[in-house]
Amino acid sequence: MFGKSRRDQKEIKTLLGTGTRVVGHLSFEGGLHVDGSVEGNISAPPGVEAAVSISSTGTVEGNVEAPEVVLNGTVKGDVFASERVELGSTARVVGNVVYNLIEMAIGAEVNGKLIHRPAGRAEAETAQDPDSASS
Repeated sequence: MFGKSRRDQKEIKTLLGTGTRVVGHLSFEGGLHVDGSVEGNISAPPGVEAAVSISSTGTVEGNVEAPEVVLNGTVKGDVFASERVELGSTARVVGNVVYNLIEMAIGAEVNGKLIHRPAGRAEAETAQDPDSASS
């Protein structure tokens, strides 16, 4: 985004194509790319290198939790990015975005709170109560 080259991009190990619908929670490691829809939470286990990207055709009805999140589609739930979140111009979030670093393009929408969590804060604390810490 913003003309910069991708740095340290994770290898896509899991792909949900257009027209694919998953009902249930999805746990992954490495890279996950979503072009279809997920009705449930998407999460990477704590302590693993993982990144999720949701394209402009991708939708998630549930929470998304990973170290890196690149969003161009729609998430109806909270987004937790322990390292960084990138919201493209077609990104739509109906929920809170909890992040360490954020990049947001013109046109991205967040209908919820933007909550900064510096690196090193416990993931469990973030997941339990995103409103408890001051920014």
